[in-house]
Amino acid sequence: MNMKPIFLVVLALILTTNCFGQNTDSKKEILFDGTDLSQWVVPDNNVFWLIEDSNLWAKSDPEKTGSILWTKNSYKNFSVQLDFKFGEGTVDSGIFMRGDDEKNAQIQIGESGSLKRDMTGSPYVPKLSYPVEAEGIKELLKMDDWNTMKATAEGNTYTAWLNGVKVMTYTLKDANLEGPIGIQLHPNRDMSIQFKNISVETLD
Repeated sequence: MNMKPIFLVVLALILTTNCFGQNTDSKKEILFDGTDLSQWVVPDNNVFWLIEDSNLWAKSDPEKTGSILWTKNSYKNFSVQLDFKFGEGTVDSGIFMRGDDEKNAQIQIGESGSLKRDMTGSPYVPKLSYPVEAEGIKELLKMDDWNTMKATAEGNTYTAWLNGVKVMTYTLKDANLEGPIGIQLHPNRDMSIQFKNISVETLD
């Protein structure tokens, strides 16, 4: 029996599997899988960020100090996605996109302390406040259930989706183009919020 044709068929199948069976999520990085904070810079004397029932809780301390949980890695062009659910108090949180100064946008989650109303999905920039406002949030935001937020930073343009719907695009002049991702627990608030399924995908 001539084994050469069989060998060639098997070889072709192996090559096809290698070519088309590659992991399409090779640029995707899990930042929180429900078990630990190994991808994050945990603050000293941490009383703010707690893992309970595989969810990441951000809770104010009695002094309402506030905290930012930063990724260990820095990113250029990326898409970050997470699920969030409001807890107690007036929630004022958000996702810092490469930093927390006036050269970086923060995608708001919850109520703005300055505007006293919900600004989820809108970009906050120090010295500029909220240069644009996300659209359709009232119809999309679930106050007592899980929501999915996706935010991208490509160059100096930021885009946000809430529960699968695009709600905001904003371009920041002279934006910082590389830095870590941060999750905010706002100071001077008595609040809690929980997160899960946090991931980032590089777009370079």
